[in-house]
Amino acid sequence: MAPRMDLEMLNAVPPWEWPNDAGALFIEVLRDTASEESDRLIAAELAGDFTVVNDEIFDILLSIIANDEETPSLRGTAAIALGPALDHSAMEGFDDPDDMPISEPTFLKAQELLRKLFMDGDVPKEVRRRILEASVRAPQDWHQEAIRDAYSNDDDDWKLTAVFSMCYVGGFEEQILEALQSDNEEIEYEAVQSAGNWGLDAAWRHIEGIVTAANPDKVLLLAAIEALASIRPDQAGMVLVDLTLHDDEEIVDAANEGMAMAETMAMLEGSLDDDDEEDLGW
Repeated sequence: MAPRMDLEMLNAVPPWEWPNDAGALFIEVLRDTASEESDRLIAAELAGDFTVVNDEIFDILLSIIANDEETPSLRGTAAIALGPALDHSAMEGFDDPDDMPISEPTFLKAQELLRKLFMDGDVPKEVRRRILEASVRAPQDWHQEAIRDAYSNDDDDWKLTAVFSMCYVGGFEEQILEALQSDNEEIEYEAVQSAGNWGLDAAWRHIEGIVTAANPDKVLLLAAIEALASIRPDQAGMVLVDLTLHDDEEIVDAANEGMAMAETMAMLEGSLDDDDEEDLGW
C-alpha cells in the first residue's frame, strides 16, 4: 500500500488500532524530503503519539524543527508533536526509564534545543509560537519571561500562544482574568482553559455566564463546563444540571462528566456532605 493511503488510514483510526509498523512509516515519510508536504504534516502530527514515539522519532522531529529549509508549517507541527512526551516526562521523571517513551538525555536535548530556537529571532514566528506551546508542557525558568513578552505583544497570535501557555506555567492569574474579556474568541477559550486548570476562583462569574448564556459558542461552552467543575466543585453541579437536558448529546455528556468530576473533587476536598449531594441532585 502506498504511504499516502497508509497515512490516511492511520489518521482515520485511533492510535491503539495502529499496526506495529506505524512508527516505521512515520519515520520513512518524515525523513523523505521528497514526500508530499501534506504527507509529512500528517506523519509529524501522528508521530508524537505515545503508541509510537521514541528517541528516534524525537530526534527526527527535532531535526525538522531546527532545519530552516523545512516549511514553517512542518516545523511547527513537529514542535507540537513533542508536547505530550515532554509533559509526561516532566510529570513522571525518569526513576523508571523503561516505562518512559523517551530517554532523559533526549528529553534534556529537546528542552535545550527548543529554548535555543525560541530565543533566535530569525526563526519564523509560526515556529517560535509552536515551540513555546510545546516546551511549556515541561516548564523551565525561561518560560515566565517568554510568556510575559508574548502576552504584551500587540499581535493577537502571540497573545493566543501566551494564554495557551498560561495553562501550564503558573503565576499569570491577572493576565488570565484579563484574557477572559478578550474580543478574540480563541484567546477567551484558552483563558477559560487556563482558569479551569488553576482553579481560578475570580474567573467563576465569567465562566458561569458562558454556561448559562442563551446561545454560547459550543466549543467555548464545552471548555467552560469543564472549568466550572475545577473552580468551584461544590457549586458546579447546580449550574450544570440544566445542561443535562440539552438537545445536543455532546453537551449533555460534557455536563454529566463535569458534574461527576465536580462531585469527586468536592468530596476529596471535604466540601460536600450528604445533604449537599441531595440538594445538587447527585
